[in-house]
Amino acid sequence: MRKLASTGPALVVLIAALAAVTALPAIVSRLHTAQTTARIELAKQTLAGDDILDRISRATRAVAQAVEPSVVHIDAGQRRSGATGSGWVFDDQGHIVTNAHVVRGARSIRISFSDGRITQAELVGTDPFTDIAVLKVSGASRLIPIARATDQRVYQGDKAFAFGSPFGFRFSMSEGIISGLGRSPNSALEFGGYTNFIQTDAAVNPGNSGGPLVNTRGELIGMNVAIATGRDNDGTIEGQSAGISFAIPLATIESVVTQLIEDGQIERGFLGISMSVGREPVEVDGRFIGAGVRVNTVSPGGPAATAGLRDDDIMTEIAGQPLTSSDVLRAIVSTTPPATTIPVKVIRGANTVALDVTLGQMPDEILLGQAVGRIQMQLGMAIRDQGNDASPVVTFVSPGSVAAAAGFTTGTSIDRIGDEVITSASAAFSALYRQGLLDGEAVQVRVSKEDAESDTLTLRLRG
Repeated sequence: MRKLASTGPALVVLIAALAAVTALPAIVSRLHTAQTTARIELAKQTLAGDDILDRISRATRAVAQAVEPSVVHIDAGQRRSGATGSGWVFDDQGHIVTNAHVVRGARSIRISFSDGRITQAELVGTDPFTDIAVLKVSGASRLIPIARATDQRVYQGDKAFAFGSPFGFRFSMSEGIISGLGRSPNSALEFGGYTNFIQTDAAVNPGNSGGPLVNTRGELIGMNVAIATGRDNDGTIEGQSAGISFAIPLATIESVVTQLIEDGQIERGFLGISMSVGREPVEVDGRFIGAGVRVNTVSPGGPAATAGLRDDDIMTEIAGQPLTSSDVLRAIVSTTPPATTIPVKVIRGANTVALDVTLGQMPDEILLGQAVGRIQMQLGMAIRDQGNDASPVVTFVSPGSVAAAAGFTTGTSIDRIGDEVITSASAAFSALYRQGLLDGEAVQVRVSKEDAESDTLTLRLRG
């Protein structure tokens, strides 16, 4: 009896301990649930008391509602296949703007609006050197031109929205920020040309080409043109988005589009200098104060010389835009019409000098000289002079290329392009350009081959 009495309290303690151990997880669980419930209630109270996210969503929806009626989907029918892209309404006269590469070589162009309307469009004109094309729809009513942020400066960090038809998903919208300005990705344009692109991280994919890039007020600031992919670090190959895309800035678009509508052709500004490639560090009294573009030589009597630019000046700003590279300088000048006066800032020794330059008109040979190498790559052949006003000769043809498919072979002499007699390689490229090769037109080339009669071959870039 004494033994049982002595073990009783221990047994009670043991039972109580076991009960506590068994109940502890349930207690912990209820405590955790209570804490989670309290956090949820606090979060709900915070959301109920602050509608900032609702206001952001309403603002984003408003951007979509303001922009979408001005966005179009484009189906471009070509010889063997078709291409699709995007565009936007420029004015109430029926003009639609897109990328030149979207409609190059198209035999028919169909425009779809967000409200379901479908209509045919005609090509007004293209500029392959900026990758801009203007279309026109006739008889279309209820056209809503997109609002444009003309003369408004874009800054790195600004929020931006891209519209278009990525992978065929029409009238899509993506959001990002302006990641950088004055970008010049190598080979972003097929024929060289003029970049000065806006960089954004808004998702852009195949089918977004030609679509608008807008600001938080739904105003156009640029047009989607190219993306960077994991396969090509310089941002030139069109593939799936890797978070870096490029847009043509509005100032370039307005200059080119206005000229195409009014004159059907582009006149490009000309400064009359040779310059260092890239960007030049600027030091004054041993202090680094920024960067610019060094003027190597100033052409006597040219626009730059008349304005007072000198050899070894370092240009730091033009038309209000900092010069991040020589490509940016070239792009701004070339997309500004001749006779336009623009402000320029230069560093000369230890001094900053402000000048006003009235641009001249760029000679055709300079424009083509910058693009010849890229045109030869697109054609897949090389041409060189023979001298003495003899016809230039083909020195290389890449297997499977446009030139090979047309019947060109090494040793072929180019005698005529259309009705023009050709006596030099530069004359050949000038004639190809004037007769619309870069716009997708078929160009007739009269050639002669060794031990063979003359023949007429047709060159046409693939759409």
